[in-house]
Amino acid sequence: MTHPAPLPEKLQNIVNVFRSAPKPLRLQALLEYSRKLPPLPEKYVEHPEFLQPVPECASPFFLVTERTDSGGVNMYFKVPEEAPTVRGYAGILHEALQGEKPETILNIPDQFYMDMGLTELITPMRLRGMGAILMRLKNDVREHAGG
Repeated sequence: MTHPAPLPEKLQNIVNVFRSAPKPLRLQALLEYSRKLPPLPEKYVEHPEFLQPVPECASPFFLVTERTDSGGVNMYFKVPEEAPTVRGYAGILHEALQGEKPETILNIPDQFYMDMGLTELITPMRLRGMGAILMRLKNDVREHAGG
């Protein structure tokens, strides 16, 4: 008897690490993910009009998704260095969801990040921005990578 996991395995592992880490280490881990976020591919640097803005986010945040040949989703984020916590969240999404199937991404609970213990580290406004980022990501997946 199999029960579908509520989160993809990589994302669940990241959530578990954050949830179990002491507060100072959670912030450190978030900053680490901000450093791991890959740069925007040249084609999007040259053509930013393809990037979707996330106006609900306090920091200038842009994203774009593409369907891969194997049916997965590539995702790219443009987040300023001056917004390390939001950049860290983008880094987590990239690390956990890059290459996943569209259905997997669309089935992620909208408030999954609330289980990571970030409410003690991040302002409510930034947390709302994280929710908006996930919603925009899902919309972009529906429009561009959904098949």
